[in-house]
Amino acid sequence: MTSAPLTFHDRIETALSNEFLQIALDRNHTRRIAGRNQRFAELPGAEAVRDRGRAIRLDTLAHLDGYLEQFANNVEKNGGHVHWAATAEDARRIILSLTPSPSPAGRGGLVAKSKSMISEEIHLNPTLEQAGIEVVETDLGEWIVQLRGETPSHIITPVVHLRREDVSALFHERFGMEPTLDVTAMTQLAQRHLREVYFRAEVGITGVNFGVAETGAITVVTNEGNADLSMTAPRVHIALMGLERLVPTLADLDVMLRLLPRSATAQKITSYVSLVTGPRRPEEPDGPEELHVVLVDNGRSATLGSELAESLLCIRCGACLNVCPIFREIGGHGYGAVYSGPIGSVVSPALFGPAFNELANASTLCGACREICPVRIDIPTMLLAVRARHVKDGQPPAWLKAGMKAWALAMSSQALYESGQFFAGLGSGLIARDGRIRQLPPPLNAWTDRRDFPAFPRESFRAWWRARNARR
Repeated sequence: MTSAPLTFHDRIETALSNEFLQIALDRNHTRRIAGRNQRFAELPGAEAVRDRGRAIRLDTLAHLDGYLEQFANNVEKNGGHVHWAATAEDARRIILSLTPSPSPAGRGGLVAKSKSMISEEIHLNPTLEQAGIEVVETDLGEWIVQLRGETPSHIITPVVHLRREDVSALFHERFGMEPTLDVTAMTQLAQRHLREVYFRAEVGITGVNFGVAETGAITVVTNEGNADLSMTAPRVHIALMGLERLVPTLADLDVMLRLLPRSATAQKITSYVSLVTGPRRPEEPDGPEELHVVLVDNGRSATLGSELAESLLCIRCGACLNVCPIFREIGGHGYGAVYSGPIGSVVSPALFGPAFNELANASTLCGACREICPVRIDIPTMLLAVRARHVKDGQPPAWLKAGMKAWALAMSSQALYESGQFFAGLGSGLIARDGRIRQLPPPLNAWTDRRDFPAFPRESFRAWWRARNARR
């Protein structure tokens, strides 16, 4: 008998109770934000570059059909093949058709896969595995979560939820490695296991950070070099790309490459920036024999023109996750969605429907996500739009709907409002200590389980003002 899936509330409680997760998330916040701020401070005209980045993304979406046609034509001219996938199911079917199954001779049946959030979005790995095809994640963080049977917990940093002690325990269990906190030693073990995968695999699968419409090039940005090996060593390279991940020109790509690394990993530029312009030419010694670009829609076209269309400006840097006070407490797995954090709370409802509307409630609406976004996406406004959908669809819990009705009634009547203030001040004064309430009854204990609640004043401002005027 299978247990029921955890609710959003259950996942939040689990995350908040995980002491090690809290430490890991705090460290991520401190390191990433400080590094990001330093890198942007060093960038001449940083705010103008951000403005230009936003303008490029807006122009791309406004003329997406034309840029897609130009990009696809140029990919074909370069010797590649373009496949259009309207849905996740279409994308999985296309990729499965391009991936050889195991043969008696021992060829095929192995895929070297680089980091790709869109592959997570379409649930690619389980489909390939059900067909008897082995999929090996070659990004170190992705490989670790694959070994653990988990999904990535961050757009950029898949193992942000883990400590080096957790990885050491995993490697000891799976490979017999002596327990160690030496990151270099653990990385070397991963390299030894992954190295042979590149040269045995018939197919390499990567994501695409940006496609360039004017040249048909695909750009892959990494720090480990695993993507380059996944693209060049296997016979076939399959590149997965969302429809919106385009820039019109190479000059526009230059702008985006000034923004993405600084926002994502606090680097001026990543270790590897690879532009792929087709399969291997006859005179070239390296590279795949075939290049297939799979352009995935999966809800993106329907999002264009909607109140959530601006979510498609996202360049997947993860900066909004790092700065978000909610993500800092619950991490990526708490959201129960492929895309987490502030941007995930609008992208997930936009692409996958109302089942993810509740994610928008996990927000303080502080606006930090909008401030840090390299292309200035107005995430708070979209969060409010998703919340409105949540209410319109009748999805909030009964106690919340009843509470809001009671609040609306009290706010519409001066007598009820003042009575409420009086009794709130009287009651909270009885249970407060040093002006703070440390425990409230259900359902209000959901607040005081994790933080104190300020006591209501014994005297309201209105009452104080009346008394002041009377004394005068």
